[in-house]
Amino acid sequence: MSHDMVIGEASKRTGVKAATIRYYESIGLLPLPPRTPGNRRTYVAADVRRLKFIRHARELGFDIDAVRQLLALAGLPQEPCDAADAIAREHLAGVEDRIARLVALRNELRAMVEQGSHGRIAECRVIEVLADHGECLAETH
Repeated sequence: MSHDMVIGEASKRTGVKAATIRYYESIGLLPLPPRTPGNRRTYVAADVRRLKFIRHARELGFDIDAVRQLLALAGLPQEPCDAADAIAREHLAGVEDRIARLVALRNELRAMVEQGSHGRIAECRVIEVLADHGECLAETH
């Protein structure tokens, strides 16, 4: 197995910044690479595949611990998919919760703006709502 690329090339091939690659190495998501006699890190195709996996999982919002678990599962191709499905379901539930909170936030802001008198600050609905949470449409947002 030849170690044919340096960190800059690995970064270019994966879209992961060199500093992030070093960070992933420091936390164990990516194995520490061998070094050249000049002390430069060297990477192989398997490292590039792993970095692409990590980048994609992070783009989808998986946290580092979930990525670590998914990487471990990816290394067990004959095992059932149940654990990976559970990780994805848990992440989906969190995303759906954040979406619901964002929709409530959007609705609250829309109501504040639409109900505003656009006159003086003394009658400004935006200021009224911000000053008294009881004026909000929803208890949480």
